[in-house]
Amino acid sequence: MSSIVATKSKPVSFFITLLETTDTSRREFEAIPKMTAMLNRGLSLAEYRAFLHDLYYVVWHFCPTMAAAAARCDDRFRQVRFELYERIEEEKGHETWVLEDLEAVGGDSARVRNYPPSAPVQCMIAFNYFCAERAHPCAVLGMLYSLEVIASAYAATLAQSIAKALERNYEGPGFKFLLSHSAMDLDHVAKLNTLVKTIDDPQAQEAIVNATRVNFYQFGRMFYDGGFTSLMP
Repeated sequence: MSSIVATKSKPVSFFITLLETTDTSRREFEAIPKMTAMLNRGLSLAEYRAFLHDLYYVVWHFCPTMAAAAARCDDRFRQVRFELYERIEEEKGHETWVLEDLEAVGGDSARVRNYPPSAPVQCMIAFNYFCAERAHPCAVLGMLYSLEVIASAYAATLAQSIAKALERNYEGPGFKFLLSHSAMDLDHVAKLNTLVKTIDDPQAQEAIVNATRVNFYQFGRMFYDGGFTSLMP
C-alpha cells in the first residue's frame, strides 16, 4: 500500500514579495524618457550641477530619516533598529561627497546649501519623514530599498555617460558619489534582503511596500519638468 506524504509549500520570502509587488514601480522609473536619455547620452554641465543640487538634499536627509525611524522601532523590530544604526554609521557625511563632486565640475556649493531642492525632492523627503515619525517606522526600509536599487543598478552607468558627455574621466574628480554608491549599495541591497526576511508583521510589510512605491514614483518626478532641471541658473 503506497503512502502519500503531505508536504507544506515553503512560504515565499517577504523580500521576493517586495520585489514582485513593486516591480511595476521600478519599471515605470526605468521608462522615464529623461532617465533613459541620461543613461545613454549623459547630461550637460548645467544639468549635472542641477542634478547634484537635488542629490545633495536626498543624501543629506538620508541619515536623519533613518534616525527618526530607529527611534520609533520597538523591540518587535529591534533588528531593524540595529541595522539602521549601522547604516547611519556607514552613510554619515556622504552629502559632503556630493558637494565635492559639485565643486569639481564648477558648481557653487554655497548656493546649493542655501537654495532648496526641486519640488519632487521636497515631497519625497517630507513623505519619508512622515512615515518615520508618524506612520510605521519600518517604512524607512522602502526608502532604503528603492534608492539603493536605483544606485546599484544605474549609478555607475550614469557616471560614465555624464563623464563622456562632459569629456571628463569618470574615475576622476566629479563622480565620487555615483561611483562609490554603485558598489556600496549593491552590498546594502543584499543586506536588506536578509533583514526584511525577518519581518512578518503585516502592517510593517504593507508600510515597506507602500514606501517603496512612493519613493520610486517621487524620485522619478525629478526627471520631469519641475525636477532638477528647474534648478538650473
